[in-house]
Amino acid sequence: MHYVAICLDKPDSNELRLTNRTAHLDYLRANSKTIKSCGPFLSDDGLAMVGSMLIIEAEDRAGVEEVLANDPYRKAGLFGAVDVRGWRWVVGCPIN
Repeated sequence: MHYVAICLDKPDSNELRLTNRTAHLDYLRANSKTIKSCGPFLSDDGLAMVGSMLIIEAEDRAGVEEVLANDPYRKAGLFGAVDVRGWRWVVGCPIN
């Protein structure tokens, strides 16, 4: 099953994001079989990253929580809120 994780940064946490960005990107690449797609949310002016969206394939929500718990951004305490939702990929779904 696919899940979407919407992760919103704590206010004024750009430095924390940038400090952990390389480790976060390495983690995403290392887990590309599970993390199907991802990217940052941007501020209205497009200049700052203010959160992250991940599409995760897992058997259940516990599997998603494990993936998120090991993300360097989560470990660093970057996110002020994380919302996980089950999701059905309809358009643009990659062939498995």
